[in-house]
Amino acid sequence: MKIQDFYEGNEFEAYEYLGVHSTAEGVVFRTYAPHAYKVCLMGEWNGCEELFMEAVEDGNFYEYTVKEDIQGLRYQYRIYRTENEYSDHCDPYGFAMELRPGEHSIVQSIDTYQFQDVGWMKHRENKTSQVLNIYEVHLGSFARDEQGNLFTYEKLAERLVSHVKLLGFNYVQFLPLAEHPLDESWGYQNTGFFSPTARFGNPLGLKKLIDVCHQNGIGVIMDCMMASFAIDSYGLADYDGQPLYEYPHKDMAINEWGSCNFMHSKGEVRSFLQSCAYFWLKEYHVDGLRMGSVQRLIYWHGSKNKGENGWAIDFLKRMNQGLKQRVPECILITGNTNAFPKTTRQVAESGLGFDYQWDSSFVEDLIKYMSYSPEKRREQYYILPFSMVYFRDEHYMLALSHDDAAHRVSSLFQGIYGNKSQKFSQARAFAMFIYAHPGKKLSFMGNEFASPAKWNGSQELDWSLCQQKEHQQHQEFISSLNKIYAQEPSLYELDYEEEGFEWLDCQKDGSCMYAMKRRGNREVVYALFNFDERECREYTLNVGDTEEVQMICNSDWECFGGGSPMNREVYVPLRMNGGNQLTVTVPAFCGWYLKKMVTVQ
Repeated sequence: MKIQDFYEGNEFEAYEYLGVHSTAEGVVFRTYAPHAYKVCLMGEWNGCEELFMEAVEDGNFYEYTVKEDIQGLRYQYRIYRTENEYSDHCDPYGFAMELRPGEHSIVQSIDTYQFQDVGWMKHRENKTSQVLNIYEVHLGSFARDEQGNLFTYEKLAERLVSHVKLLGFNYVQFLPLAEHPLDESWGYQNTGFFSPTARFGNPLGLKKLIDVCHQNGIGVIMDCMMASFAIDSYGLADYDGQPLYEYPHKDMAINEWGSCNFMHSKGEVRSFLQSCAYFWLKEYHVDGLRMGSVQRLIYWHGSKNKGENGWAIDFLKRMNQGLKQRVPECILITGNTNAFPKTTRQVAESGLGFDYQWDSSFVEDLIKYMSYSPEKRREQYYILPFSMVYFRDEHYMLALSHDDAAHRVSSLFQGIYGNKSQKFSQARAFAMFIYAHPGKKLSFMGNEFASPAKWNGSQELDWSLCQQKEHQQHQEFISSLNKIYAQEPSLYELDYEEEGFEWLDCQKDGSCMYAMKRRGNREVVYALFNFDERECREYTLNVGDTEEVQMICNSDWECFGGGSPMNREVYVPLRMNGGNQLTVTVPAFCGWYLKKMVTVQ
């Protein structure tokens, strides 16, 4: 590590110098504490006796070398702010920590695991013309044993990979797995930014989980926090006796969640966060990062009315650009940015440098529309078409995320209008609408079997629902839909191109019918939707210069719980009228995908 780069915020590998490293001379501990009166190392190998650390480099870094083998043992830094006042902290750059409520770091070598994913790493790409269909997971509540205990990373790999393959997703996204003291924070209030949480085992277990995903053709994205950190005294807060990572003034340092805000104008903070991001990409083979609460970096306290935070915006640009230089194929995703322009444009084009941004407005509008009665849907017809007014401004991702599962009055499924049978019919049709709409996809665990309960991060998903016919059929529908999505380039190939999408019917006419055309480089798919409780008779659709249209998905097929028989040899209960006019009767609460082959000149 170059010290000058560290201070200027240009370092991406500070973890290779700071933290704990095995060398020929022994195990070397280093920490950065510029305001400290003195720093002592305390480890369980000698009964936590204080070991005075030597000031090195420019006097702001402290170092100590232990000669014996201490792998797997606990340690902390005792940092004195005065001769007699001190506080004990875990290692900001430590590679492992003990299980909560423990507060110690653990001496851990992470380079002993041998990845077997060379094929995946060699051929992985990040192009907007590719399928990106993400299954979002909170490991603590995805699956547990019969006693309700957490599984290890290795055990979760077995269950998760088989389930994701069954469903047909091609990526998983983990809620933050860096160490955190409070289960209820879901990992968003960290103490160990370089330490995988010990809830599921050790760091090598997480590498195994990611490796198994890659060997099965599943990419891995991880949530990470660049905005704030846990306020717990043993973490980063007042690390060397003064605010080092956070703002010096409490009104700026603490946010409404009780977390400390990073001060992104400081070079050492930038180097810390950049190194953390690169660490997961390089050392754990993570394929991408989803950065949470980015709007809180862009605007002071996340409020557009309080103005832009120029330092934090500059940090995001430089970090994203640096990550792309080092790992060009990595995927960088952000959540809501309060309509900050050019979020998903390259830094060279004056953008923030993200690849994708969650479309919060689309999700809000969709969920609102789902809750309306058909009568109100007819009145509020333009809610659904509105997304395409702004959609081409950014590379949007349609994310039904953990936030939507946790922060609403009811679950997504329960929030749909109607009785239970109607809810299932509409849930299938709305899923088809999402997959027909431009944009990459993300769905939180439990959505695939239409969980009626709000997500609770402290208990396992109710997998027993999959034994009930309606929920089982819904999961089979989502699996079929995912596979159709992956097999039909017209549904993803030109997501962000003008020619990739066209409304065929989005006019208010007293019905709840919508029709759109999705085009790929060589194929076309038409999508029809009836969100009314009445069937739509004699509906006419212009399908251009073709005499053959194939039904490739119908949310009302009996195998999914609907009322329409499915004939696998004769898919098309349709009537062509005049060569390019298709006349159909569309059932209530139903979605269709119709396909024709074309050659694009």
